[in-house]
Amino acid sequence: MACKSRVSDAIATLVGVFHEYASKDCEEDHFKLSKSELKELMQKELDMDNVKDPAKLDELMKELDEDGDGQVDFLEFVGLVAGMACVCNDFIELMLSEQAKSE
Repeated sequence: MACKSRVSDAIATLVGVFHEYASKDCEEDHFKLSKSELKELMQKELDMDNVKDPAKLDELMKELDEDGDGQVDFLEFVGLVAGMACVCNDFIELMLSEQAKSE
């Protein structure tokens, strides 16, 4: 799929990364992230080492797995990414606001 904008590139990347990791466990659903796939994605793609702690990973899995099937589907994953994007946006707005005050 040829993308023609930065937003469509971002969407294609997000979908591609999800499916790259969702297909790693042969015995699991290839359209959902198992706990081990989620852990690997979080560590490699988001630089989140705190998922090495089994309790933290269990907590994250419980939060994301809205339907309780023990896996994270794409919609559940996008919720995580959207939340992270909102946090980043809030941080940028705060920094710009502080910068404007100091000028």
